Formats: sequence, C-alpha cells, structure tokens
Amino acid sequence: MEYAEKEAEENLTVIEEFILLGFSGLHNLQGFLFGIFLIIYMSILIGNGLIIVITKVDPTLQTPMYFFLGNFSFLEICYTSVTLPRMLTNLWTQNRVISLMACAIQLSFFLILGVTESFLLAVMAYDRYVAICKPLYYPLIMNHKVCVQLVVVSWITGIPAQLVQTYKVISLPFCFNELNHVFCDVPPLLKVACGDTSVQEFSVYAVAVLLGLVPFLSILVFYLKIITTILKLPLVTGRRKAFATCSSHLIVVSLFYRSAIITYMVPKSSKSGIQKFTSLFYTIVTPMFNPVIYSLKNKDVIAALKKLLIKLLA
Repeated sequence: MEYAEKEAEENLTVIEEFILLGFSGLHNLQGFLFGIFLIIYMSILIGNGLIIVITKVDPTLQTPMYFFLGNFSFLEICYTSVTLPRMLTNLWTQNRVISLMACAIQLSFFLILGVTESFLLAVMAYDRYVAICKPLYYPLIMNHKVCVQLVVVSWITGIPAQLVQTYKVISLPFCFNELNHVFCDVPPLLKVACGDTSVQEFSVYAVAVLLGLVPFLSILVFYLKIITTILKLPLVTGRRKAFATCSSHLIVVSLFYRSAIITYMVPKSSKSGIQKFTSLFYTIVTPMFNPVIYSLKNKDVIAALKKLLIKLLA
C-alpha cells in the first residue's frame, strides 16, 4: 500500500504553469470582450481617480468620511489592477498561460486586497456610527491620527493570514493545469488539486469567517445602532439627511458581500460558471459603479466635481 502511494506521488506531473480558460469558449467575441473590459477598466481608473483627487484638493471634503472614501477609491484601483490587466492581455494575445509564481502573486494580492476592502467598509460604517450616534464627540473620536491608524490597520490586517493561505493552496499537488476562471483564485485552484483538499477547504472557511464575517457583522451592528438613533430623531428632514449619508455605503456593502459570499461559501462548487461571473461582479462591476454610487448620492461630491471640471476647462 505504501509502495503504491509512493509510486503515485512520483508519477505526478509537477505543474509549473496554469492555463486560465476565462472566456476561451466564446471564440467570436474575444475582440468585443476586450473592448468592453478595456472600457470598464478605464472607467474604474478615471472614476475612482477623480474621487481621490477631489477628496485631496477640495477644502469642503477634508473630513474623515471623505478621507476614507479617497482611500477606498485607491483600494478599488489596486483591486481591479490585480486581475483586469492580465485579463485584457489574455484576450488580446490569446495566450492564457500564467506561471505558478505569477499565479501565487496574483492570488496573494487578490486575497489581501479583498480583506482590506472588508475592513475598510467596516471602518467607514464605524465613521457613520460615530457621526450619527455621537455627533458631539465626532471631531474628538475621529481625529486625523485615528483615521490614519484605522486605514493602516485595514491594509495590513489580512497580510499574514492571506500569505499563509496562498502558500497552502499554491503548494498543493495539482492533477490538471486548466483553471476554468478568469484569474487565479482559491476555488478554481482547489478544483484542480489532487487528492483530499478538505484541510485547505476548512482553512478557506476559517479565514473567511475570521477576516470576512467579523467586519460584516461589525457593519450590521453599527447600522442597527445608526437606524435606532435615526428613528429617534424628531424631524423627518433630519432622518432623511442621516439616511442619505449612509445609503451609498450600504449599497456598496451589499454589492460586495453578496457576490463574495456566493463565491466563497462553497469553495469547491461545481458551478464554475456562476463563480466566474460572481467573481467578475465584485472585482470589476462593483469598483466601476462605486464612483457613480457615491457621486449621485452625495451633493458635496457633485459640487466638488463641478468645481474641478470648471478649473480644468478654464
């Protein structure tokens, strides 16, 4: 028995590169898809870039809420830049090969930035909670030093765990090198791994609960307290104004978490097509609509954008 297992291990082919199948089945639409994803990527860069600029240069937006929004926009640019440029290259050149090392690097950055987004969304919810529930103490609690510390913690919290997660997944023995996905992610990698991957799957669940569910539950708690406080306000106009400051953030939270939960709650799902499109949704579609969501729902952002456009066109 031991000899047979040893011989099987020796016969395993060492996988040094993967093939990202992506949209290879849509032969006649490669050029069209390239154009669509290029437009999406450019809109993400321009839209989120404008948010970063106005939150830095406009005096009326020098508040904690817009400080977090600027950081969130920068995160969205980084997040999409991990996956979209390679997707565009694959569509343009029709060369879908990615080395094991490149796959590991892409996966680690993708996971780390995903955790950063979860924590930054929680920080933004906390900011709204303090602003609405403790308005008199808001300037004291949310001073610049605290804001910077919260952002730094959001960026670095997921690094150790996700580097370990990446190493565990990428060091598995793989039976196949074709990934039915558009980028290197945990679920498609587990599907092509040889033997029992239950330990790695449990690790995915554990990390998802710790680094994904904890920020999500924190957001829920903050918004329960926010809603309770808003309902106690005597004037209807005051309630509307308070809800308006939270609505954009709530939309982004729901878009991000809904698609992420679908993708990661069942890591080794047979529904590769669903995973592929839900992954695209929260890595590409959500960052594209973030500037629109925050601009349309926020008069201060619209006013700042108008001022910036007037300056540029003058």
